[in-house]
Amino acid sequence: MKKLSKFVDTRIGFFVLLVVLFWFKTLFAYFTDFSLGVEGIFQFLILIFNPLATTALIYSLAFYFKRARFFYPVIMGLDIANTLLLYLNVIYYREFTDFMTIATMTGYSKVNQGLSGSSLALTNFHDIFYWLDIVVILLLMLFRKIHFDPRAIGSRLAFAFTSMSLVLFGCNLAFGEMSRPQLLGRTFDRNYIVKYLGIDAFTGYDLVKSQHINDMRQSATKSELEKVKKFTDKHYAKANPQMFGIAKGRNVIVIHLESFQQFIIDKKINDQEVTPFLNSLYHSNDTYAFDNFFHQVGQGKTSDAENMLETSTFGLPQGSLFATLGSDNTFQGAPAILNQRAGYTSAVFHGNVASFWNRNNVYKNLGYQYFFDASYYDTSGDKATGYGLKDKLLFKDSIKYLQALQQPFYAKYITVTNHFPYDLDDEDKDPNFQTTDTGDSNVDNYFVTAHYLDQSIQEFFNYLKKSGLYDHSIIMIYGDHYGISNSENTSLASVLGKNADDWTDFDNAQLQRVPLMFVIPNSGGHGHIDHTYGGEIDVLPTLLHLLGISSKRYIQFGTDLFSSQHSQVVAFRNQDFVTPHYTVIGGTVYDNRTGKEAELTKKQQERIKKDHQLVNTELSLSDSLNEKNLLRFYHPKGFKPVNPADYNYSNGLKRAERIERKKGNKSTSLYSENHDQSTENDFSTDAPEQNHSSTDSNRIKITNPDANNK
Repeated sequence: MKKLSKFVDTRIGFFVLLVVLFWFKTLFAYFTDFSLGVEGIFQFLILIFNPLATTALIYSLAFYFKRARFFYPVIMGLDIANTLLLYLNVIYYREFTDFMTIATMTGYSKVNQGLSGSSLALTNFHDIFYWLDIVVILLLMLFRKIHFDPRAIGSRLAFAFTSMSLVLFGCNLAFGEMSRPQLLGRTFDRNYIVKYLGIDAFTGYDLVKSQHINDMRQSATKSELEKVKKFTDKHYAKANPQMFGIAKGRNVIVIHLESFQQFIIDKKINDQEVTPFLNSLYHSNDTYAFDNFFHQVGQGKTSDAENMLETSTFGLPQGSLFATLGSDNTFQGAPAILNQRAGYTSAVFHGNVASFWNRNNVYKNLGYQYFFDASYYDTSGDKATGYGLKDKLLFKDSIKYLQALQQPFYAKYITVTNHFPYDLDDEDKDPNFQTTDTGDSNVDNYFVTAHYLDQSIQEFFNYLKKSGLYDHSIIMIYGDHYGISNSENTSLASVLGKNADDWTDFDNAQLQRVPLMFVIPNSGGHGHIDHTYGGEIDVLPTLLHLLGISSKRYIQFGTDLFSSQHSQVVAFRNQDFVTPHYTVIGGTVYDNRTGKEAELTKKQQERIKKDHQLVNTELSLSDSLNEKNLLRFYHPKGFKPVNPADYNYSNGLKRAERIERKKGNKSTSLYSENHDQSTENDFSTDAPEQNHSSTDSNRIKITNPDANNK
């Protein structure tokens, strides 16, 4: 003890003491208050050691103060400030299951209500451990049990500590990148950065990112918005009068098919349909389906698809718009438009954590009134995959929330079971369905999870029909992005009747088709399969026109798929594009009829050059719109800017039930229309997990989503 006391009485010893104590406090927060989803010994070791590098780096700054009367106050000040940062994140996480950004701290963001008067209610008894060491150390210093060391640390030694900390952080970052490639470039979730690099590193990263965003936005001018508006006005496509308003006043139910590609539709494996129910919808007289509809996502994958669906603007050239800009961006999205133009209630149903892709913040900026995330469901045991609640259970367990929404509603279901690596418990597999035997487990399992997804949608449709919602809704079904990557397409080739040795970039591009169906019951029976070329950017104007709402006043880069003026040049995020006649990949032009490199006339070359300019222009203008937040300058007629502070996603069911009681006989919820009787019994599922007893309360037990991400 004497040796330890003597060591602590030195500046280096005092530095080590504070670093170790803060290290322990951070680990205490990791395992007590945060849910970081650690999987495997490698991630566990990274988590254990990640606080050391940044803590040592920050505290080493005190060594540059030579005098003891400066060194000790500085290093204690750094320790107190760092502890405060950690503790504020603990409080914030308890309310939002998320970490504080720079924007939240400075009050620039409008999502900081978690640090208001409710903070006291978010404290726990064990919080004393975050501050106990500081109190004890200050008392020991006051009573001279810890002595000030008058000997200064030399500049070289101080720099050595700083350099060693930076090297340690570099190793930490390298190991993090090994486990989660593009950790900083393609951020899924703030949990990831904290898990791999720590709170301090996340705060520093967010500071740099926020400064970059602020610099761009401060330089923005209204004239830049005018360029965007001029472009979208010029490319606006008038609605097809035969289709405009055919679904007016109906509920909108969006079903997001995770990683689902068009080639699965009507596909048979061993003489069995992979998706028999979706196939029946695809060919139904009530369904308007598109077989040349492409995903257009970039690194933001699912979040890019959501952004295009909700706003008709593109994702970013790098990273995710939701994760990078979504917390503070101005949107004029579907939830707000439908609410303000036609009185729609809006809700999202998703069995993953709310912070994944920063949805808990972005949805507020879009104007979503309800977000029923994983915290609303029992995800314990085998009820969830790495990406959230299994699809059959999501649809079944959402009914108690769906039936409480005032109609008409705009409800989005984000499925997850058909997500890479396409793992499915044996008990969930259909014993009568035999998949492929390509030797590539990802390809073989892909058909198994797609088959499960098809079954889950059929169960949901059965409920919609039995409850009466079906006849009063338009159900939009779409695939968000590819499931089988280009690197594995050669393994898929034989399943598609192609030779892997002859596979080209053209074939890769054609597989970027995903389904798009608008199921409109009792709409005249004129449904059909439309061969028009389009992409996810076109969904919002198409949907609005089907609902009888003109999209002309809004800035949208897509055009109505049913319009005769619709542009059939489909831009990919990397500036490649596809048209009904040609596919342009990396500068090579392929003829769609032959799949071979095209021999072009001068006139055709000019046409493709113009199409390329169009693609580059719309991507560039969309990036400018979002990166510089230009929509804050634009106020279309009848649109009130969304105030995210108006939305809180806790206690969603209670809020919906309060509205029902307040409206009384005027309540339009399904529950009210059913004479205050639940429709949950109208839902029937064969999901084996429904009979499994829960091992815990309704708290999330989802495993780490990035462990197998592709």
